[in-house]
Parts: sequence; C-alpha cells; structure tokens
Amino acid sequence: MASEDIAQLTEALASTHVGEELSYKGQGLKLDNKQSVEKMVREIEEFSGLKALRLEGNTIGVEAAQAIAKALDSKKELERCYWSDMFTGRLRSEIPPSLKSLSSALMTSGAQITELDLSDNAFGPDGVKGIETLLRSPVCYTLRELRLNNCGMGIEGGMILASALSECYQQSRAAGFPLKLKVFVAGRNRLENDGATSLAHAFKSIGSLEMVHMPQNGINYPGITALATAFQHNPNLRVLNLNDNTFTKRGAVAMAQALRDLRNVQVINFGDCLVRSEGAIAIAAALREGLPVLRELNLSFGEISEAAALVVAKAVRDKVELVKLDLNGNCLGEDGCEALKEAMESMNLGGVLASLSEDEGEPDEDEDECDTSEGDEEEQNCVNGTKDHVNGEGSPSKVYLCSPDLLSFLHSPTSEKLLNLGAKRTHLIEKQVNFSDAAKIAEIFLQISSVYKEDPDVKQVVLETTDTLLRKAFSSLHFQINIFITSLMVNLGLLKGEVKFKKVSVLPGHLIVLEHCVGQDYFPVDQADVLEAFLSRNGKVLESCSSARDALRTTLEKRIAA
Repeated sequence: MASEDIAQLTEALASTHVGEELSYKGQGLKLDNKQSVEKMVREIEEFSGLKALRLEGNTIGVEAAQAIAKALDSKKELERCYWSDMFTGRLRSEIPPSLKSLSSALMTSGAQITELDLSDNAFGPDGVKGIETLLRSPVCYTLRELRLNNCGMGIEGGMILASALSECYQQSRAAGFPLKLKVFVAGRNRLENDGATSLAHAFKSIGSLEMVHMPQNGINYPGITALATAFQHNPNLRVLNLNDNTFTKRGAVAMAQALRDLRNVQVINFGDCLVRSEGAIAIAAALREGLPVLRELNLSFGEISEAAALVVAKAVRDKVELVKLDLNGNCLGEDGCEALKEAMESMNLGGVLASLSEDEGEPDEDEDECDTSEGDEEEQNCVNGTKDHVNGEGSPSKVYLCSPDLLSFLHSPTSEKLLNLGAKRTHLIEKQVNFSDAAKIAEIFLQISSVYKEDPDVKQVVLETTDTLLRKAFSSLHFQINIFITSLMVNLGLLKGEVKFKKVSVLPGHLIVLEHCVGQDYFPVDQADVLEAFLSRNGKVLESCSSARDALRTTLEKRIAA
C-alpha cells in the first residue's frame, strides 16, 4: 500500500469511531462556537457505549467546550479522555472555563475515568484550578493514568494538583475504593522544589505508582529527596524518569537509598541530573544491592568521572535484563571511554553500553565540583550534646562526643593522647561516637590513622581502635557505607567532592591503616572494589606515599579476587 493511501486511511479512521472510541485526533479543527461543533456533538450523542474520546490536536473555545460538555452529560460509560493539545491559539483566560464545563459534564454523567490526558495545554495554575474539582470527585476515584506534561503548572499549580490528588485518595479510601493511580506524567511544568515536595506527599499516601515522568521541572535536592522518600512507599514502581533536574550528591544519595527498596524498577532516567561522581557511586551501591529486573539506566551528562563510571559498570554485571547503560556526556576522557568500553566488553555487556560520542573529557585537575546550595550540615545529637572542634586542616566541624579526653584527641590528634585514653578508648568510641554520620566516621578514621607509627605500642593501638570504629560502623543498620567510602576518597584526594574544603595532608599512616582494614572480614568486598577503581585511576595524587599506596592497591586486588 502506498504511503499516501496509508495516510488517507489513518485520517479516515481518526474521524470515526472504532469499537468503543470516538476520535477527532489531529484534525486541526478550529472550534469556536456551538455551530462549529454541531456535527461532533451529534456524533457523541449518537455513540452508544462511548468509552474513549480523543480531542487532541484541535483548538476548542469556551462556547464549543460547553456544547461538547452538554453532549457528555449522559455518557456514563466514558473512561478515557485524551484531551491533550486542544487549546492552541486560545487566550489563557479561555482555558479554565472550558475545562470546568467539561469537568462538570463528567461529574454529572457519573462516569468513572481511568485515563485523563491534558498534556501540551499551556494552562498554568489557573488551568489546574479548572480540573481540581474533577480530580477531587468520585469520577476520579478510578483514575489510573494522569498525564499533564508541558502544561506550565508552576509551583502553585503543582501544589493545587497535589492537594486534589491527596483529597481524592482520602475520600476514595473512606468510600472503600482507594485511588490506585499508576501513571503520573508531569514533565516541563516548572514545579521546582515546593511543587515536587507537595506532590511527593500525595505520592506517599497513594502508594500505587508504577510510572513517574517528571523531567525538566527545575527540581533540586530538597524536592528530589522528598520524591525519593515517597517512591519508597510505591513498591510497584517500574519506570522513573527525572531527566534534566538537579540532584547533586545529596539528592542522588537519597534517591539511591530509595532504589534499594524498589524491586520492580525496570527503567531509570537520571540523565542531565548532575548526579556527579559521589552520587554515581551511591547509585552503584543500590545497583549491587537491588534492582534485579533493571532494563535501562541513564546517567548521561552528570559530571561523572572515569573511575565512578567504571564503578557503575561493574555494578550492572549481574543485571540479566539490562539492555541499555547510558553514560554519555560525562567526564571520562578518551582513555576513560576506552577503559569503560573494555570493562563492559569483558563482562559481555559491550552491546548494552550506549554511545560515548559526546563525552566532555577529563576535567581540569584544579577544578572542584562545588555546590553551595545544599545548606548547612544537619545537626545530630549526642548523649551529652555537641561541641565544635577544629580538624587538622583548620576547618570547624561538629563532633558528637561526650568524653573530654576523646574530644581532646580529635581536636589535635597525637599518638600520646590516643595511648593515654587507655583501655577505655574502645568503650568511648562504641558509646559516644555518632555512627549515623558516615562522613564524620570517615573523618575520625583519618584522624586516628594519622598518628600511626611503626612503634609496636602505637601500631597496635591504632589498628585496634580503627578496627573497633569500622566494625561497629559497618554493622550498624542505618550506616551508609557508600557515604563513608566517598568521604574517605574525597579527603584523600581520590575523588572531587561538591563542597570546597582543604583536603587532608595524606600521610603513609592513612594508607597503611586503610590497607589493614580492607583486609578484615568486616570490610565489604564491593567497597574494596570501589576503592580499587579510584586508586588505579587517580593514584598519582598519592605519589608522596607511593610505597603505602602500592601496598594498599595490592591488598585491594587480592581482596577482590579472593
């Protein structure tokens, strides 16, 4: 059949009803008044058992919408409303009354809507007000798919929408038929943090989401973190698209934590989300621990380094369903791209890796990843309060300790002070250090290991103390090991962090003690793998401790191979 014949057939079918659907899709009709829709109204009224109405790709005025609404008053069987892109060229003030007329008709008819698509209608917050009564009504207790892509809702519209969905859920639940929304699409709506956070509260209550598409909404870590928490309450989530928002490390870590609990996720799109290397490592940890049916992972254009990309690659080796891994547009450099390709091919996953044609190249060595928008570090409590201290590099931070002796050691570490703690040192560490703060544990580890000496007494005390610290930390239920590892690497200069600070002056003792710890049974093999990837790629920064560095790398390789 010739292409023009196919086009004619498609157009003919679009203007008729097939089965239970009546479609005017893509006809470009300019429907201004009652007279312009007489034929459409008659066809709607005469259509028995109408379940789906397609009005996409036309432009409908207020009077025309009122006439169509009147025809829908008696269509109780209607379930699916495909009403995207139907206000082109209309004044923004025309859209809310048109939506209110159509909404009123659905409520009058007593229909039970399962799909509502109003995408590509630039109606803004006022447009959301035009449908909020509908969304709160029993008509939408049965709603399964809600598509509001590219509607310009903004923060206000997002909050109105969230409130309507929350009320719909509460009322439907009270009626014995709780809302089970499965598909939510709201990309390109400028929801920002407040809009996203409001929707997250609704998602958390609803708990039935399977597909969420919210790209290009100007959401950064507070909104991303709220969404991550909500997603943990939606165990059937399969598709998650947050492309072109801004995670940074904190948002990526929160999302990675949520992904650990989501066993049904098949598609993850965090492209253009600035997850950065620290965030990529956190996501890699989630990959190792969960996501058994993952098919697609997009971490493109996220300022991810070569070593972090290799960590992600190793984390997907057992994903038998995986068909696509996209790491394009990151900071791998030519050698890094080749290394990544070789790593994927060595795991028989070469065909899974997407193109790397838009790689940004290695970042300048003096370039720091810096995000100043993440706010102050969250304060946490200790048994007897907190005290400020100055670490070895002169920057103030919080220590969550109670003992003056231990506080004195961490304020200005020396081997003599550590020895003077005596037998009580392990008790002090186990009882008085806040093990919920993985970054702080990394700092304390480096402070203890900084006083390492080959003197037998000092050596024994340092190794015993660090063993106590890490064994306790790694066995703690809520301890985020990946945060400990990334903090450790940032301090050692192996990984660029998001917040600028003066890094630790690396001493041989740091690496000698770390070598001892990675060889212990409490140290996770997968984290040894992460350390080895960064050490092998960025080991030059530890040139001043080359002997200890090489010994550490050898131990890491043995631990991984064992």
